[in-house]
Amino acid sequence: MFEDIQLIYMNIKILRFWALLYDKNLKRYVCIGLASFHIFTQIVYMMSTNEGLTGIIRNSYMLVLWINTVLRAYLLLVDHDRYLALIQKLTEAYYDLLSLNDSYISEILGQVNNVGKLMARGNLFFGMLTSMGFGLYPLASSERVLPFGSRIPGLNEYESPYYELWYVFQMLITPMGCCMYIPYTSLIVGLIMFGIVRCKALQHRLRQVALKHPHGDRDPQELREEIIACIRYQQSIIEYMDHINELTTMMFLFELMAFSALLCALLFMLIIVSGTSQLIIVCMYINMILAQILALYWYANELREQNLAVATAAYETEWFTFDVPLRKNILFMMMRAQRPASILLGNIRPITLELFQNLLNTTYTFFTVLKRVYG
Repeated sequence: MFEDIQLIYMNIKILRFWALLYDKNLKRYVCIGLASFHIFTQIVYMMSTNEGLTGIIRNSYMLVLWINTVLRAYLLLVDHDRYLALIQKLTEAYYDLLSLNDSYISEILGQVNNVGKLMARGNLFFGMLTSMGFGLYPLASSERVLPFGSRIPGLNEYESPYYELWYVFQMLITPMGCCMYIPYTSLIVGLIMFGIVRCKALQHRLRQVALKHPHGDRDPQELREEIIACIRYQQSIIEYMDHINELTTMMFLFELMAFSALLCALLFMLIIVSGTSQLIIVCMYINMILAQILALYWYANELREQNLAVATAAYETEWFTFDVPLRKNILFMMMRAQRPASILLGNIRPITLELFQNLLNTTYTFFTVLKRVYG
């Protein structure tokens, strides 16, 4: 049923092609097996390399990306049924909203579908650009290097024909890794974006209460049923967000710690690299990190803000004209909305733009320290 939901369709289609969602076949073991073997060769390389600081930073960045890629694929397999249940929840809620035939809700559904489709394509485009950067980096280097620093025990990977074969292997596995990593991020952000739509739909429904049930001309029973339905819908949004947190919160914490360190190192790398081509490639690496983090933090922050806005919409129901039991219900609803359900980082702190700003500030602080130390 999700085929008509452009917000998530492309991402699920790609993950399904690699048998990470819905389908179960050999592809999932091939992609995870090859990626895991590649990580092993990268770890062996990092433990034995004599490269300079530039090479260590670049290969550390790539190692973290590949570990994160396999981690996402592993989580999809381990929590496969829970991910499918979450997608099913989204699908059911989407068609429930669509069935209302409300012009406002239809408009925001159309907007979120367009943005989700554009974001999925844009992320894949940036991912492919980064993949090209991986492949072009050896061509820009003055010495023989591989796209990813890796070493197979017992072989000299820089001698022909091993170098050529390993280079081809890495260039073939890179798009596969990109298709494992990028769609997962876009899918999670799409789930968050739909949470925003549900909050806006709840706000719209609450604002309609005063119009449909004006003071002095209302059916108390109909009003009571409408308020209870709004409270239940608010609770379903909270449960939906809790479901997302259960699946992603620890991974978001890992990404924050890893990408903070890598962003600092890549900024430092801008100072020490030589050559315009290498400078451009490092900028592509930085852009990919920022694009991935910013999209998540932007929509997570917006989801939190829209949850807060539910309290304002509840106040606009003219609740002070209701019967006492309904007033209490609305007050509890406003109190719950003022403690907004949020996408959490390690079940500790909500993901907001303020946190993103703190990340950039901290990263820049460490960068300036490194710059002073190394001149």
